[in-house]
Amino acid sequence: MIQLNILSGKQAGNQTVVRRFPFRIGRAPGNELQLEDDGVWDHHFTLEFQPQSGFNLATAPDALVTVNGGPVQNTTLRNGDTLTVGSVKLQFWLAAATQGGLRIREGFVWALLALVTLGQFVLLYWLIR
Repeated sequence: MIQLNILSGKQAGNQTVVRRFPFRIGRAPGNELQLEDDGVWDHHFTLEFQPQSGFNLATAPDALVTVNGGPVQNTTLRNGDTLTVGSVKLQFWLAAATQGGLRIREGFVWALLALVTLGQFVLLYWLIR
């Protein structure tokens, strides 16, 4: 789904892939992403997915989160947005899509091609005879 790239703070360089919503971020151990940096509250903000509007960020009351330098309480995030949570900077990014295995489909196509080729040889033999 999405990934959060941690750009600064104690966990700088780490990436967190978000697959389930709501996704809570804060200092407390019960959060899906735990940040123990200065200025991060126990429950700082939540990411939610709404099919109509996209990925929404909702902050805790009186918590400060800035998106691309501007303070927000509730907003819809876009790919590449930079979030500042206390002393931590995060980048909101769409995660790489995983491709399912294609071996069964590929095997079916090769078997079908072999069957068509064999059918053509049988038809040519029948017409020549």
